[in-house]
Amino acid sequence: MEFTSLITQFGGLLWAVLFFVVALSIIVAIHEYGHYIVGKKSGIFPEVFSLGFGPVLWSRMDKDGTKWQLAAIPFGGYVKFKGDANPSGGRDAAVYDRISEEERRSTMDGAPLWARTATVAAGPLFNFILSLIIFAGVFMVRGQPADPLVISSLKPVPFVQELEEGDQILAIAGKALPDAEDKVAYDAFMAALPREPQLDYRVLRDGRELTVTGPYFLAPIVGSVAPRSASMDAGLETGDVITKLNGEPVFAFEQLPEVIENSEGAPAQLEIWRDGEVLTRTLTPRRVDEPQPEGGFRTVYRIGLGSGLLFEPATERLGLGEALGDAVAQVGTIMSGSVSGLWHMATGAISSCNLSGAIGIAQTSGDMASQGAVSFIWFIAVLSTAIGMLNLFPVPVLDGGHLVFYAYEAVSGRPPSDKALRVLMSIGLTVVLALMIFGLTNDLFCY
Repeated sequence: MEFTSLITQFGGLLWAVLFFVVALSIIVAIHEYGHYIVGKKSGIFPEVFSLGFGPVLWSRMDKDGTKWQLAAIPFGGYVKFKGDANPSGGRDAAVYDRISEEERRSTMDGAPLWARTATVAAGPLFNFILSLIIFAGVFMVRGQPADPLVISSLKPVPFVQELEEGDQILAIAGKALPDAEDKVAYDAFMAALPREPQLDYRVLRDGRELTVTGPYFLAPIVGSVAPRSASMDAGLETGDVITKLNGEPVFAFEQLPEVIENSEGAPAQLEIWRDGEVLTRTLTPRRVDEPQPEGGFRTVYRIGLGSGLLFEPATERLGLGEALGDAVAQVGTIMSGSVSGLWHMATGAISSCNLSGAIGIAQTSGDMASQGAVSFIWFIAVLSTAIGMLNLFPVPVLDGGHLVFYAYEAVSGRPPSDKALRVLMSIGLTVVLALMIFGLTNDLFCY
């Protein structure tokens, strides 16, 4: 391998690690702040708020006596409350036994059950709140296509293009454009379009109706590149136009999956048009387990491209209520898809290679950052949802495990014994470490 290639790969690795640390630090800080602020408001005193583990690089004491610090190992964080034996919790008997009953109220172990429950649940809750804020913000900034459909700006394509900015599209190939909100009508409209390289567009331009010629409505324009995909590895970019696939001309995006899905993983030769330059790329489709709208998964071959439109449509702002509604739906989709994926992996219905570890997440961080700030911020929201959900799993050492202990205490009137807690925490730690190792193994051998 050439030295320059090594430098390029090393630079890519540093890029991925850097953005992984940035994303994780934001998510962990929000998660731990949830524990901190709810615990403090509930009367539990936070002694240390740490971003990172290990040797302390910087610290300061605030006016209330909480020590805020940055530590050398940036893969996590914690809040240590008064009376905790360590950052993971547990009673410090040496401290707890020598303080008064009144002071014990300000410790995690001595606080009422409601205060402990709220403090522990606040971490995942704040992760979900962060995701909702980001998703809603992105939806509001992006807006939604205005109705009627008007061309805001055209994308460069190597096809005959008579459409102009400001055109209002009335019909394509003699078929009236349906309401964008009517998904059934829109799907029927797309299915009825003739599969031809050039179509007639009926447009309203400067108050006059006229017919012009343009490319197929869903031309083979790259709208998105999936992280850790064959296309991302080959350097394809948003805005690229696929002109040939395995030597055959391409004029519609749906021609790509039709060929790739039947390839059984055979290498695909793409000819790409990018800003007037013709490039060739050879990609090997990857086996992917895709979630289906009706539930379950379908195994297909993909190169990791999403379709784009011929133009940027004019948009209208989304109201806060509608944006939050869409954000809630997005969080729900991520959570249900994650749970379904884990279940199908556990039952052997789909490949266990769908579970990524730290290396895979770091690579995804770098890939998303390379596509721009909005893509990276969106990824932070997705990862925040996943981490919030993961922490709610009923596994000892995770927040969900603590909540199970509190539920047992609420029902039985007493907490689990110290011996039982030690055994359960050891089992939980073993499970978490095993999953981490399994994920890392997938990162190294599945791709």
